[in-house]
Amino acid sequence: NRLDVVKEVASEFIGRREGDRVGLILFGSRPYIQAPLTFDRETVKTLLDESVVGIAGQETAIGDAIGLAIKRLRKQNKDETVLVLLTDGSNTSGQLNPRQAASLARQVGLKIYTIGVGGESAAVQDIFGQSVGNYRAELDEETLKFIASATGGQYFRATDRGGLRAIYALLDKLEPAAGKGESLRPVTALYHWPLGAAFLLSLLLAAPLVLESLRRR
Repeated sequence: NRLDVVKEVASEFIGRREGDRVGLILFGSRPYIQAPLTFDRETVKTLLDESVVGIAGQETAIGDAIGLAIKRLRKQNKDETVLVLLTDGSNTSGQLNPRQAASLARQVGLKIYTIGVGGESAAVQDIFGQSVGNYRAELDEETLKFIASATGGQYFRATDRGGLRAIYALLDKLEPAAGKGESLRPVTALYHWPLGAAFLLSLLLAAPLVLESLRRR
C-alpha cells in the first residue's frame, strides 16, 4: 500500500543523509515529536518503520505541523533551513492556516519543498460491477504550490513509487547532504498519511532535507 511505499522510499532517503541530524515528527489532528534531532539515522529509520496510523488523530493539521517544524528549527540557530512537505490531502484541523505557516516560514528563512500525492481519479462501481462515475481524492495542489512558491521552494507531484524516488533523488541534488562534517544546515521532512486514521511523519534534519505527507484513500 501507499504507506509502505512512503516508508520504504523515505527510509532510503534518510539513509543517504550522511552528516545530517534527523528527527521524526508525527501528526494528524496535532503534531508531536517522535524522535529528537540525532545523527543516528538507523534509529530514526526504525521509528519511521514502527510508526502506526492514527496515533496523532484522525484529521490533518498541516499548518500546525509546519509551525512545529519552524519552532524546532529555530532552536538550532542555523542560517539556512529547508522543509519538504508531502501530502495527498488538504488541511482539515489545527490552529495555524498552512498559508499563514508559509508566511512565518518565509520570515525565518525556511525553504519548503512540497510533494502532492494522490488526487487521481478512480472508477466507482456499483454492486454489479458497473461503472457509476469517478471518485477524485482531495488534493489541495493550490495550497501546496503557494507554500513552495512563498518560501522559495518547489512543488512536485508523485503518482507512484518510481515518481517518488525520482523526486527524492532530485531533492538530494537540490539540497546535498552535509557529509561527514558537522557544519550542518537544519532541514525538515514531513510525511502525512491518513489511512482511515490520519497521521504524518516528519523528518527534521540539521542539513538540507525534506518534508512529506501522504494519505491513503
